[in-house]
Amino acid sequence: MIDSAATPAHPGVTRPSGLAWLKRLVQPSPGPLNLALQGGGAHGAFTWGVLDALLEDPRIEFEGLSGSSAGAMNAVVFADGWMKGGRDGARQGLSDFWTEVGKQMPWGLMTQGEGEAISLSPASKLLVNWAGYFSPAQLNPFDLNPLRDLLNRLVDFEQLRARSPFKLFVGTTQANTGKLRVFRERELSVDVMLASACLPKIHHSVEIDGEPYWDGGYAANPAVFPLFYDCDSRDVLLVLLSPLKREGTPNTVDEIESRIAELAFSANFMREMRMFVHAAEFSSPTFMTWGRLERRLQKMRFHMIDASELVSLQRTETKLLAHAPFLELLCGQGRERATAWLSESTDGIGRRSTVDMKKWFF
Repeated sequence: MIDSAATPAHPGVTRPSGLAWLKRLVQPSPGPLNLALQGGGAHGAFTWGVLDALLEDPRIEFEGLSGSSAGAMNAVVFADGWMKGGRDGARQGLSDFWTEVGKQMPWGLMTQGEGEAISLSPASKLLVNWAGYFSPAQLNPFDLNPLRDLLNRLVDFEQLRARSPFKLFVGTTQANTGKLRVFRERELSVDVMLASACLPKIHHSVEIDGEPYWDGGYAANPAVFPLFYDCDSRDVLLVLLSPLKREGTPNTVDEIESRIAELAFSANFMREMRMFVHAAEFSSPTFMTWGRLERRLQKMRFHMIDASELVSLQRTETKLLAHAPFLELLCGQGRERATAWLSESTDGIGRRSTVDMKKWFF
């Protein structure tokens, strides 16, 4: 168990004590990680907490970050903050971003139950259902998007395109073809970020080079293959927001619609992960046929931090709950999960996978 003390910059969040820090400093770095960050609206604050804990550990290094929607926001804000101020800059950047996001929703649109039972209020649910009968062009004819202003204020896209400290992969979906397009760090802009998070029932399509784009989660949530082909590190940490298994079968109309939406944003990811498992088993380890692809497949090491069994993330509707208390709750839970993973699995980085891939993806 890690000793801890309060962190002034993050009230209510714990940090390792002096003894734990000394142990971490003297231990060798396990090698760089690639991060695959799942999207999920406000649920992305869980990933904020995960990243905050990883950044706090000086042993953990990074090479590539891939994400769609909220996962892309976390990846780009992470890289921008690191560019400006190293680890502390990345932590501060993420904190600033999610703090500002948490100011967007008025108090009246959420309800607080017991423990983690935070949800949209009846009035906000009615508003969401009502809005579903109109297109974004009808509801928001001037295409007002506070996220555009927020990103422009917090992220220096010009400098990030020129000198990103990490390889970045931002997933988007071409609305007219259904194809995935992954934008690299040298291509980043506010429009790319808005495209990656564009829910077509809420936002106008984002046009880039004459092509309309929607949320990257429809095509990849997140895309893992760029971390395989374009990064040197063989270690990929999956940070997941959608549960890999649900208990019970949906019965009500709301439950069924919620599950359908969840599957739409996870099906491509699940298929891609199954491909990695199957391809690794199918590849031949013999000397005569062991080419570059086989070597990479055999050396891939996967790790995972997920949000399974967290009551706070069980409801799909709370992806719209960008309210400060809820985001802070998720951040704390993300930190707890990441701290536990660091304690249990860090020794696997550079050596072996620490997640049972066949159990979860085959």
